[in-house]
Amino acid sequence: MNRPPPSWLHPGVRLIEAGRSVGWVEIAAQADAFEAAFRAAGGRAVLPPQGVPALVAALVAAERVGVELHLSRRASAETDGKPHGPGFAVLLETSGTTGTPKLIRHDFQRLRGRLRGAADPDARWLLAYEPAAFAGLQVILTALAAGATLVSAPGAAAGELARLAVRHAVTHISATPSFWRAFLLALDGEAPPLAVVTLGGEVADQPLLDRLAECFPNAKLRHIYALTEAGALFAVGDGQAGFPAAWLDGGIDGVGLRLSDGVLEVSSPRAMLGYGDGWLSTGDVVEVRGDRALFAGRLDGRINVGGVKVSPEVVEQVLLDVPGVRDALVQAAANPVTGHILTALVVPAPGVEEAVLRAAIRTAVADLPPAARPRLVTMTGSIALGAAGKKTRKGTA
Repeated sequence: MNRPPPSWLHPGVRLIEAGRSVGWVEIAAQADAFEAAFRAAGGRAVLPPQGVPALVAALVAAERVGVELHLSRRASAETDGKPHGPGFAVLLETSGTTGTPKLIRHDFQRLRGRLRGAADPDARWLLAYEPAAFAGLQVILTALAAGATLVSAPGAAAGELARLAVRHAVTHISATPSFWRAFLLALDGEAPPLAVVTLGGEVADQPLLDRLAECFPNAKLRHIYALTEAGALFAVGDGQAGFPAAWLDGGIDGVGLRLSDGVLEVSSPRAMLGYGDGWLSTGDVVEVRGDRALFAGRLDGRINVGGVKVSPEVVEQVLLDVPGVRDALVQAAANPVTGHILTALVVPAPGVEEAVLRAAIRTAVADLPPAARPRLVTMTGSIALGAAGKKTRKGTA
């Protein structure tokens, strides 16, 4: 069948994956194949990881048939076939970074949100997130609407993605701060001609924002705050960490923001279906300093050190502020006396002497409360990231 693409998919889009470039003709053929299976799915279909072209074709087919599409992040995904509600919707899994993953139902039109931008066929995107993650799907939908080129290599490490970005002259990348640190280390003197640099999924610290601005002086730099449950909430483009504290009073772009016992709550028209019209607790701790609201870690990610709850993200920020530190991971280790102690993995910048760096770290953490000082600091060449492009921790309590 020679059907036109849906309104959200520009016919000029190109998807590059595994050395293969596909466009609407190939996407439509795969969508036709999915369509028959989805009609027999009983209201809900599940798609295990199969790459970006298959995901796009599945979205097209699910919209045609009017079923829920569960974009699974697991190869062994199953579905009971019973839809949460009528009509086309997308089911996304949360990352499960700090707990058991949840299944979130999104109306597709809400999921698209503010993505109805102008065509931009010259844009070349690199997909640095899991395709079935909320952030990954946002990148995919943005490229589809613009008729852009999207380069993807699901499961590839930052070094391989850096080489792909240079090879394909990528102009747009959206990724976690942890990915960006690894990406910068992997560039090895060559850099893609980036026009837009976007960060999301983790706290964007000031040293990283400054390094990105230095490496890509012609790029528009912004960090985005989004939740799987509530969609994209706001973007900050002034080059500073955190967001303007004034937004806690007046909101931004139709999104309400407030603090409850130091935890950020949001109210958004793009929230997941079935959540109501009230406020959603994000679980992110926010501290107001002057005219800036700064993120201070996850409420459920704090580590119990001798009865003192410590935010590993706050300690990481102290380490990342040390000259010569390119990345850091703070996590817990069991201790028979205090229950837990903090440990740290540190990635030094090239050419930095370890003894000098260790001395600088000792000085930096000396101002922290005793429970928040890492008792073991290990130097490493890189920090492994989870499938969502985020750091994974152990021992929170």
